[in-house]
Amino acid sequence: MNAPNPALRIVIAEDSAILRDGLAGLLTDRGHQVVEMVGDATRLSEVIAEHRPDVAVVDVRMPPSFTDEGLLAAIELRRKFPDTGVLVFSQWVETRYATELLAGGASGVGYLLKDRVADVREFVDALHRVATGGTALDPEVVSQLMGAARQQDSLTRLTPREREVLELMAQGLSNGAIARGMTVTERAVEKHIGNIFMKLELPPSDTHHRRVLAVLRLKS
Repeated sequence: MNAPNPALRIVIAEDSAILRDGLAGLLTDRGHQVVEMVGDATRLSEVIAEHRPDVAVVDVRMPPSFTDEGLLAAIELRRKFPDTGVLVFSQWVETRYATELLAGGASGVGYLLKDRVADVREFVDALHRVATGGTALDPEVVSQLMGAARQQDSLTRLTPREREVLELMAQGLSNGAIARGMTVTERAVEKHIGNIFMKLELPPSDTHHRRVLAVLRLKS
């Protein structure tokens, strides 16, 4: 049996008081500590500096303009506090800034859509994954990011099968999980991934970052 995940120290940035308190209650009930909650993005960096949480849950559209303040704040957090995981939790996919958020390295980053999270356990598992340096991306986020990249020559080199593997990689799935989902061997998945890295000109690395960078390799 797998050991239970350790308790997390969490900051929540969400403008809706009902959603903010509800999320805090769900996490607290499961043994986690919500060290601070903020209703806008302006104080987020200050709060992270003060508490140094394991992970921050950040909405995209926050005061004052309700456009992209939260996502811009998340990008700033990644730059200032690389050891703090950032999970964007929103109704919206902002492809431009989502790409910027992930392009600096996919470790410790997540982007989930509120309307598509139906299971609290899955959300908490994703939060743990991000807090411990992993990645959690909603398939719809992946789809939109890849759609924005379809005009890039590097991605058009991929076969349909390689593109399918790439989408599953970006969701944070292991090679074994990809193999089971596609009903192929792990060796076949490894071959596809090797071809993807070669076609996207991603050099060998001792980290897993390039698995998601392969998806987000956009030219501005």
